[in-house]
Amino acid sequence: MTAPQIGGQLPFDYGHDPSHLEVDFIEGEGNRLALGHVRSFPGWSGPLTLIEGPASSGKSHLARIWAAHAGAHLALPAELEGLSRSGGTAPVVLEDIDRSGYDEAALFHLLNQSMRDGRPLLMTAREPVANWPFATDDLKSRARLAARFTIALSDDIQLSQMFVKLFGDRQVAVDPKVIGYLVQRMERSPQEAVALAHLCDRLALARGTAITRAVAAAALAERGGAQLELDLEGDDDE
Repeated sequence: MTAPQIGGQLPFDYGHDPSHLEVDFIEGEGNRLALGHVRSFPGWSGPLTLIEGPASSGKSHLARIWAAHAGAHLALPAELEGLSRSGGTAPVVLEDIDRSGYDEAALFHLLNQSMRDGRPLLMTAREPVANWPFATDDLKSRARLAARFTIALSDDIQLSQMFVKLFGDRQVAVDPKVIGYLVQRMERSPQEAVALAHLCDRLALARGTAITRAVAAAALAERGGAQLELDLEGDDDE
């Protein structure tokens, strides 16, 4: 699949699959409690767990770490009613509760079945329960009984580690000084880190270079970051 032209050249988008292995999870102050809870299974005090956090903050990674630990099924919205009716205690993951179009009645039935039969159920969402797009309070009251963990990127070290992973997923090695340059000047959010890693990779492909500080500066400028000089003194690797 090809991508739009950047800088007069046509880079190829080879695609990449982000790693969801536990060894590749970036642990930091903002997610340590959630990670500890995931690792503590099966010693949970109740069947329901909810992990909240912004896009790209690591919710799916944590869900997949737990799925590997627990042998959990990553359920699709269409499966909920059947899962609740079939019963049992097989663990289940429900991702993006607030965004994936789950049927309210089916979700309510599955939460009830999970609580009744002790079926481990891990949910992820961007928004707090109060903001979920469901009409009745019954479902939300059930969800509020879950062990709840909010995750976020908390510091420069964790953002830097996130860039290392994002570039590593693309099989690209980047000088730590370039990563530090990005972290010091970017909008501080996991979504922005994902966008910048993607844009840096594409700009470097278009220019036929490594991801240098000049490439990072161009990506920051394109993303609307701080005003940056693109003709950087001492950047002799362009």
